[in-house]
Amino acid sequence: MNAVVVGVILMLGLSLFRVNVIVAMTLSALAAGLTAGLGLENTLNAFNDGLSGGAQIALSYAMLGAFAVAISKSGLTLILASKLLGLVNSKNKDSANYLSMLILVVIMGCAVASQNLVPVHIAFIPILIPPLIVIFNKLKMDRRAIACVLTFGLATSYMVLPYGFGGIYLYSILHKNLTDNGLEIVNTAVPYAMIIPALGMLLGLIIAVFISYRKPREYKNDVQSASDVDIKIEDQKKVLIAGGIAIVCSLLAQNVSGSMILGGLVGVMMFAMFGLIKWDQSSDVFTKGVAMMAMIGFIMISAQGFASVMKETGDVASLVAACAGIIGDSKPVAAAVILIVGLLITMGIGSSFSTVPIIATLFVPLSLEVGFSAMATVALVGTAGALGDAGSPASDSTLGPTSGLNTDGQHDHIWDSVVPTFIHFNIPLLIFGWIAAMVL
Repeated sequence: MNAVVVGVILMLGLSLFRVNVIVAMTLSALAAGLTAGLGLENTLNAFNDGLSGGAQIALSYAMLGAFAVAISKSGLTLILASKLLGLVNSKNKDSANYLSMLILVVIMGCAVASQNLVPVHIAFIPILIPPLIVIFNKLKMDRRAIACVLTFGLATSYMVLPYGFGGIYLYSILHKNLTDNGLEIVNTAVPYAMIIPALGMLLGLIIAVFISYRKPREYKNDVQSASDVDIKIEDQKKVLIAGGIAIVCSLLAQNVSGSMILGGLVGVMMFAMFGLIKWDQSSDVFTKGVAMMAMIGFIMISAQGFASVMKETGDVASLVAACAGIIGDSKPVAAAVILIVGLLITMGIGSSFSTVPIIATLFVPLSLEVGFSAMATVALVGTAGALGDAGSPASDSTLGPTSGLNTDGQHDHIWDSVVPTFIHFNIPLLIFGWIAAMVL
C-alpha cells in the first residue's frame, strides 16, 4: 500500500479519535516510513531531519505568546473588553446579533489584511483574539464559526489576491512551478483561474456562519473581565496610547524584517519601556507566553518531521502514477483524481506553499496529456495545492485560529478548528475546483 496514503489516513484517524496530534503525527510518520521500506532507523533519521525546520516557527509562536501575555498584563485587553461589554449589556438581542456580525467582519478583514495588505500572516491572532474571548462568551458566539472566518481570510486571500503572500503564492510559487514544468501562461492570468475555487470557499463560509454555527453556544466564562478590575481614566488613556504604539511597532518590525520572532520581541520590549509591564516581570511574561503557545509550537515541529518522512518515502510520485493508470482520456475523472491526490498530499504536509512544487512536476504533464487548457491546469494545481491547507491538523490556517480561541482551554484543535474548516472549505474546494477544470 502507498506509504503517503497510510501515513495521512492514520494521522487523521488517530486525531479524530482524540489522540494527541503530536503523538498521531509521530506514529503515522513511523508507519509511513516502515510501509515504504525505509526501516526504523532511516525513518527516524528523516523525521529528526525535518524537526529542525519547525524550530523557527515554534519560537515565533512562543514570542507571539509572550507579546499576547504582555498585552493582557498591561490592562489593554481589560479596557477594550470593558467598552465592548458596555455595548453588549446595553443592547437588545437583535443589536447583539449585529454586534456579533460586526466582530466577525472585523476579524475577517484582519485575516485578509494579514495576507495581502500587511503580510504578518498569523501573528495577529494571538494578539487580537484572546482579548475578545470574554466578548465571544457574552454574545454566546460559536467559536467554530470564528475559526472558519479566520481560516477563510487566511487561505482564500492568498489563493486569489496577488498581493503580499498572495503574490508569492500565485506568481513566485504557482506560476513559476507551472511554467518550469512546461505550461505556457502569463502570470497575470493565474489569479483569474483561481476565482471559481475561491467562490467555493465563500460558499463554505456562508454555510458555516449562517447555517452550521448560527445558534448560540455556551462557554464557561473563566476569563477575567474588565468589570473585575478598576482602571483609572488617566491610566486608561496611557495604556491605550502606549499599547497601540507597541502593537504598531511590533507589526512594522515583523513586516520589515519578515520575522515573527523580532516582531514579538519588539512588542514585549515596547510594553516594558512604557512601563506597562515591569522589567522584573519579563521572565514571567515569556514563561506564560511559552506555556500558552507550547502545544501549537510542538505540533508545528512534529508536522515538519512528518512531512520530511512523507517526502523521503518517494511514494508521492508512485501515488500519482497509480492514479494516472485509471484516468485514461477522461477529463472529469482526471480532474477528480488530481484534486483528491492533492488533498491527501497537502493534508500530510500542511502547507500549500510547500505542496505546489511537489505536485506541479507530476500534475502539469498529466494535465497537458489529458488535454486540459492552461487555465484549467492552473485551477487544478492551484486548488490541489490549497486543498488540505484549510483542514489539516498541521496547517497554519488551523493552528493559528486554535492558538487564539483556545486561550481558556475550551476550543479543541481537531473538532473545533480542523473538522469545521475541512467540511466547509475543503469539500467546496473539491467541487468548485472540479467545476473550474471543466469550464475553463
